[in-house]
This record gives sequence, C-alpha cells and structure tokens, in this order.
Amino acid sequence: MTDQAYNPNNSCYRHPDRQSFVLCQRCGRTICPECQTPAAVGVHCPECVREQRAQFAANRRASGAPNGFTVARRRFAMLDQKATVVIVAITVAVWLLDQVSGRLFSSLLAFNSLLLPTQPWRAVTVLFVHSSFLHLLFNMWALWIFGRMLENMLGAWRFLALYFVTGIFGSMLVTFLAPGTSVVGASGAIFGLFAAFFVLQRSLGQNAVQLLVIIGLNLVIGFLPGTNISWQAHIGGLIGGFLMGFVFAQTRNIRQRPLQITLIAATAIVGLGLTAVGYASTIG
Repeated sequence: MTDQAYNPNNSCYRHPDRQSFVLCQRCGRTICPECQTPAAVGVHCPECVREQRAQFAANRRASGAPNGFTVARRRFAMLDQKATVVIVAITVAVWLLDQVSGRLFSSLLAFNSLLLPTQPWRAVTVLFVHSSFLHLLFNMWALWIFGRMLENMLGAWRFLALYFVTGIFGSMLVTFLAPGTSVVGASGAIFGLFAAFFVLQRSLGQNAVQLLVIIGLNLVIGFLPGTNISWQAHIGGLIGGFLMGFVFAQTRNIRQRPLQITLIAATAIVGLGLTAVGYASTIG
C-alpha cells in the first residue's frame, strides 16, 4: 500500500511543506486549511475564488439593463456545474422533440454498429436519445447527482471528456457483443461516471463500498429477462470509466496537465479504434 504521507501530490500547491488531502472542488488542486474557501459544495482554492469574483464582476459590467436574457446569462455564468446542466437540458429537449416528431430524433441519433461507416457520430449522439420517460428520468437523475459531483472535482472540460469518452466505450462494446442492434440512452456514460467516481474516491482514501454496491445492483438489472436493457453498453461504460478515473487519479498534479490531456486523448482514440475493429470483425 502506498504511504500517502510521502506523496508530493498530497501537498498544498501554495505551501509544499503542508500535507493535505483536500482538493479544490473546481480545479482539483490540493489545498491546506489556510488556502480553503468554503463553497456550496466543498472548498475552493484562492485562484478559483479570484477567477469566480473576476468573472462575476465582468458579467456585471457587461450586463447592461437587467432584462430577462441578461439575468439568465448572469445566473448561468455563476453556476459551478455548467456542463452537467447543459447536457441535461439538451437531453431533455431532444426527448421532447422526439415525442412530437414521431421518434424522428431516435431514428437519426440512435446507435447501430452497421451504420458506423457512414454515420460514425451515432457512437456519441446515442447519449441524447431515450426510449421512454422512465428511461430518461433515471439517467438524468443519475447524471444530475454524479455529474455535478464529478464536475466539481474535475472541472467542466475534463468532465465532458469523461462523459463522452465513456459513452464511446459503451458503443464500442455494443459493436463487439451486439452487432446490428439499435440502442439508445446515456446509460453507458452514466456507468462510466459511476466507475470514475469510484476510482477517484478510492484514490483519495475514502470508502466507496456503497457505490460499488450501487454499480453491482444496476448492472445485474440489465441481465434480467424482459428488461430490454443494453448491458453491453453498461459494461463498456464501466471499462471506460475505470480507465478515465485512473488517468485523473494518477495525474492530479497541476504540472502533469500535458500528460493528462495526452492520456485522455489516447483513451478516446483507443475507444474509437476498438469500435472500428469491432465493426470490421462483425462484417468480415
């Protein structure tokens, strides 16, 4: 077992001689008690606090008359989980449009491995379409809970990378294990969030047994007869989530940012490459 007391990543980024296991909920830097500013969720580092204040001041200066659009833009700028909010809003909007258009969006965005050569974007757009209201409700509820926590820990862009890369891994395993099957839903990415959150919690020395139980129960449900659930996408998302979580856990240090970006891109390329291999093997 690694001795965390000698891990430089567990030292305050502003005071290297002070050990701490607390991360800024926005950028992920390790911060000591002196550098912590309480936030709605967790704590923020001095740089993130200054950035928020400067952004808020800039929004106030540029806002002009407080009309409805200005107020909405100001409130959105102050959100700490913009990416999660946007994904949920787009997914709900697509579902509503799908209902009034006679499932047009499902036919355009659903994933089927046979369409990969001509419509490869379906490996990602599948995350935005759902088969029923309950399907949408469960996935968006899970995204709202775990997405906001992960976005606070990772930041918006790393969270978006996690969401879409794990979604690709879900489509990848569907290509291998259920070729020619049409699937919809964000479940692959949701399971990816579960896995990544588990890895990050364990890397911080926190108990994640309850989360492991949740993952297991939801995974078992997908194998029950008559549920019509793509368990292949769930397992693929878990694989992608564990990989991405490991990348984030091992590259926490701010100086490792170039390495982190490289590994994220490499993981995405692996997911896309395996999807192509899966397609070639099923038609060949």
